[in-house]
Amino acid sequence: MPHSAAPSVATAQARSYAPGAGELPVDGRHHLRTSAETARWGELPNAASKPVLTVADGDTVTFDLVSHEGILPDQGRDPVAFFGDHGVPAGDVLADAREIAESDLACDETERLGPHIVTGPVAVRGARPGDLLRVETLSLYRRTHYGIISNRHNRGALPGELPEPDTELTDPDLRRMPIGTVTAFCTVERQPDGSEFGLLRYGDAHRARFPLNPFVGIMGVASAEDTPVNSIPPGSHGGNLDVKHLDTGSSLYLPVQVEDAGFHAGDPHFAQGNGEVALTALEAPLRATVRLSLVRGEAARRVTGLLGEPFAETRTHWIALGLDADLDEALRQCVRSALAFLTSRTGMDRATAYAYLSAAADFEVSQVVDSVKGVHAMIRKADFPGVL
Repeated sequence: MPHSAAPSVATAQARSYAPGAGELPVDGRHHLRTSAETARWGELPNAASKPVLTVADGDTVTFDLVSHEGILPDQGRDPVAFFGDHGVPAGDVLADAREIAESDLACDETERLGPHIVTGPVAVRGARPGDLLRVETLSLYRRTHYGIISNRHNRGALPGELPEPDTELTDPDLRRMPIGTVTAFCTVERQPDGSEFGLLRYGDAHRARFPLNPFVGIMGVASAEDTPVNSIPPGSHGGNLDVKHLDTGSSLYLPVQVEDAGFHAGDPHFAQGNGEVALTALEAPLRATVRLSLVRGEAARRVTGLLGEPFAETRTHWIALGLDADLDEALRQCVRSALAFLTSRTGMDRATAYAYLSAAADFEVSQVVDSVKGVHAMIRKADFPGVL
């Protein structure tokens, strides 16, 4: 059913794969696997893209998302060999990753398009421009016990400094690819209480140990253009937002650009730090279940303040987004988005909202590596008792 009021985030629990636990649950009404027929490599759906699945407003979809790491041409396009070099048995390499690597699915090696495997589009019946598509992340499961962090193509926050082409790599899980890309292999450690950590080995017997927080880096709607859409830069369509707070229990609101929305997902992560400075996060495949719902009319205006930009929320925070190739302008756009939200949702005037943001909101750098940079504002719901 279409929403008649501004929605709140549903209760959900993060869940993940424990090696040896058997087949993962399918939590959605529909199950969309990633294959050469349901995915595209390096580009996002546009107005001319044909849906691979059609669902009703409010339906749930389980996506089996594939990471591009380990199957890219600069890594040999052979995940069995690539991960085998790190000690991963062939049987632990996902079948869909192998099938995509072996398929005729085109991957642009000129860097005019991106590296991501993007699944979709999914048509949401009845969606039209002016609506918001609400994407609730209901559950996330790890599909492997390992992943990759990469610094490649003279990109990242320090292009020209890293990767260093002439420096010997001495840490056991680092590899240099033929064109200079440096990859770091990470494994997952699961504690008896269910908490999970990424492990990155260094030196003779040391390891960095950091908590996992799985989320989907690319979630978007089809753009209203008929030319190829690069998967790297985010925009009003969403796409490669890389906001680490979009984990289980979050909602992302996307301004619909074309009829039936054309939702798509990709770039799954096990963990990411704000900034994503090396270029990638801990990239690894996920099974993600989302609910796709339409928000219209006054309810949509209350969510975004009519700015026409993506917006998000968690159980504890509202999240305004700012996007621009210039980081300073991305921050300014984020402040404007936060002001528009606060004035439309809480009734504050702009001057009061500006004062509140300065005193109480946290403006974080989502990422600086996707051509269009991102800043997000964390606005505590607890600061506004009685506001839904």
